[in-house]
Amino acid sequence: MDAQTNIRTEVEQLARTHGRNRTALMPILQELNRSHSYISEDAMSCVSKILNVPRAEVYGVATFYSFFSVKPRGTYVIRLCRTVSCAKQDTYHPAVAALLEELGIGFGETTSDGLFTLERTNCNGMCDQGPAMLVNEDVHVRLTEGSMRTIINGYRHKAAERGKLA
Repeated sequence: MDAQTNIRTEVEQLARTHGRNRTALMPILQELNRSHSYISEDAMSCVSKILNVPRAEVYGVATFYSFFSVKPRGTYVIRLCRTVSCAKQDTYHPAVAALLEELGIGFGETTSDGLFTLERTNCNGMCDQGPAMLVNEDVHVRLTEGSMRTIINGYRHKAAERGKLA
C-alpha cells in the first residue's frame, strides 16, 4: 500500500470512530497530529473529502491551532514556556541553556535524527511550578539544568527502546 492509501485508510477509520460531519474535524485532526507529529497535505485532502468540509476550512483549522502542525516535526515536540512567571525563576536560563546544548538546535528547529522539535509557547498553565515545559502531552515542571538533561536523555532512551533511534 502506498502512503496516500494508508492515510485514506487511517482517516476512514477515524471517521468511523468520530463521525463523518464537521464536528468530527477537530478530533480527527488531533488524532492525525498525534500519530504523525503533523498533518500532511494528503491527510488534509482526505479529511476534506471524507467529512465533506472545504479543504480551505480543514487547512484553516490545522494552521490556526499552535498544537497542530502542517510541517513534519520530531517524534517529541518540546514546548518551553516563555512567560514572565517561568522566565523569572532563577533556574530558567541555565535550564534553557542546558536544553539547547543537549539538543544542539535552536527554537523552531528539529534535530537531525528527527527525534525532537523545540518550540516556545506563551503559557502551558504551570505558572505556579515554573519553569515548565511540555514534551508532547507530558508536563515537566520546576526545571533545572540537571533535570533538563535527565528529561531529554529519558526520551532518547525511550526512543531507542522503541527502535526510533539507532
